[in-house]
Amino acid sequence: MARDRLRAFPRTLARSWPGRLLLAGAAAKVLLLPFVTSGRPLLAWLDVGASLALAIGLGHLLLGSVARLRRRLLWRVRRKLILSYLFIGFVPVLLVVAFFSVVGAMSVLSASSEIVRGELDRVVADARVAAAATAARVSSGMGAVAALEPLRGTLRAGHPEASVLVLDEAVGGVAAAVGPWSGGPRPDRVPEWIEEQGFAGLVTVGARWPLTIRAVARLDRPGAGVVVIDVPLDAAVRGRIETATDVELEPFGARAADGALDPARLASAAGLAWVVFLDPVDWTTGGEEAGNLIIRVPAAAFRSQFFGARIGAEELSVRYLFLVLLAILAGLFLVIELAALVMGLALARSITGSIHALSIGTERVRRGDFTQRIRVASGDQLGELAESFNAMTASVEGLLHQAAEKKRLENELRLARRIQMSLLPRDTATVPGLSVAAICRPAREVGGDYYEFIRLGDRRLGLLVADVSGKGTSAALYMAELKGLMLSLGPIYESPRQLLIEANRIMAGALDSRSFITMLYAVVDLDAGTLTYARAGHTPLIHASPNGDRRVVRVLAPDGLVLGLRGFERQFAELLEEHHLAVRPGDVAVLFTDGVTEAMNEKDDLFGEARLARLLEDDVDASCEALRERILTDVEGFVGAAAQHDDLTMVLLRIDESGPDGGRRAPATAAAESGAQA
Repeated sequence: MARDRLRAFPRTLARSWPGRLLLAGAAAKVLLLPFVTSGRPLLAWLDVGASLALAIGLGHLLLGSVARLRRRLLWRVRRKLILSYLFIGFVPVLLVVAFFSVVGAMSVLSASSEIVRGELDRVVADARVAAAATAARVSSGMGAVAALEPLRGTLRAGHPEASVLVLDEAVGGVAAAVGPWSGGPRPDRVPEWIEEQGFAGLVTVGARWPLTIRAVARLDRPGAGVVVIDVPLDAAVRGRIETATDVELEPFGARAADGALDPARLASAAGLAWVVFLDPVDWTTGGEEAGNLIIRVPAAAFRSQFFGARIGAEELSVRYLFLVLLAILAGLFLVIELAALVMGLALARSITGSIHALSIGTERVRRGDFTQRIRVASGDQLGELAESFNAMTASVEGLLHQAAEKKRLENELRLARRIQMSLLPRDTATVPGLSVAAICRPAREVGGDYYEFIRLGDRRLGLLVADVSGKGTSAALYMAELKGLMLSLGPIYESPRQLLIEANRIMAGALDSRSFITMLYAVVDLDAGTLTYARAGHTPLIHASPNGDRRVVRVLAPDGLVLGLRGFERQFAELLEEHHLAVRPGDVAVLFTDGVTEAMNEKDDLFGEARLARLLEDDVDASCEALRERILTDVEGFVGAAAQHDDLTMVLLRIDESGPDGGRRAPATAAAESGAQA
């Protein structure tokens, strides 16, 4: 895989403009490589452009790599928390420790510098005292040689290379001298800048010579004269200072030409180096010079300076106790910081562990795996979040099972709908002289409305419209049972009243106590020119008879009790009425369920029987199909966006001829529509 990525790398680069710029710059550099030294300006400019393109492409590639690395590094919340803790808690501690370390080191180095300066000042004081004592002895009348004799055992004992001169300015020469003169050319007179009170300090004599401590004291006697003492800063003086201070000194060398600090000298000093700034005086002019001395504080000296002197049984260093207390506080701080680090890491692990588990869980949920559960390891907010996630996935899993079950039931209901629609008559019996149109539209997948055509003879036809209480599967099952019953009883009982009484007797034992059936059954006899009907608690029968260019509409509702009530068989027979209606060509009869007249709009207004009756008044010559479509269109326009709340069933009957001989002779046309027809 790595080899494939390496092979695809040029193609990946070529897909972006920085990559193309990088590849173009690299190719140009390779092509221009043999001609770089030709000296042609055009090639030189092309080489510069290629270098610029190469730099831009590489820079963009580097920035993109850094951005991708940062995203990958900081993708996990645990890494973010750890880095946040390091920046918020650990880095400031390092800065504080570094600050106090630098302050402590600066304090020790400054103290060491002052100690070294104090030791130099002590040597200067020794030279001043020796010069003044010698000048006093010479001024008291002692000979110069005799006056210098005590210095052989005092000054030179501590400074073997020290030199003493007694100058007689009157004759311009040296009256007496002790020791070899190593501080440059031996003076034969003092400069004019030396005041009457004399001088003691660091001097420089020429650029080639090192620093020298020189003390000058004038004689207090007639005739000018001075005592000059030189103490060269040699290895003996350096060793004395190092012994007294535990600080290592760089060998005293010649001063710098400009007197400035040489960084190379400071960097070359081993250990913890520092600078002692000196202000020597030029012996010739008396002007101040700029000089410095490199010192190095070793670990032992640093410890001695930082922690102070040793503690004896009777001697106690306050600074030592203070530093011990500071060390204890630092130890406590370190322990607290380590504890905070451990607690921070544990807290980050607990937080990020839950978040990581949630991330894995959500990824599996995204892939459709709702069986994932997160282990609840704490009782905090993250634990509640994990419990909520588990409850959510369990709920979603249950909802998926419910959705699958619902889908299965919907498929079964669709199959039941097709079966129920197949129970409705597809082709009505062709009775000459009659036109029939019907529709059944369930409110749900299956419903309880039912209509049927029963052929009773060549010129007689039974029409049935029924409505089982309720909707759904139970109503559809009762409807199927009712169909079988009516097809069996229809040819036997010619009277609608007798048929309904027998059907009630049978269905009363089959229906549960909460169900019932409303029904309207009519028999058309074309030879007799009559329409005989009975109503078992159903919606009325609407009869429309032509009168000129309009129809006279009547709503017929004979008495009758609903069918299927157990224990009410006698009351059903007593209340049920059978009516006869004379019909002639052009008459229209409408049998319907309450889904037509009780259709509601968004304001809960009912369509009503009056509106249905008015639709039948006009257009005397309209066919059954045209009337059916007009009624459906008007009902749908009235309902609007409101949902269908009840099954809708309607049967329209038109008398095209009546009587045994007269009237028109036209083939009966019938149509029956299922609920799928809009």
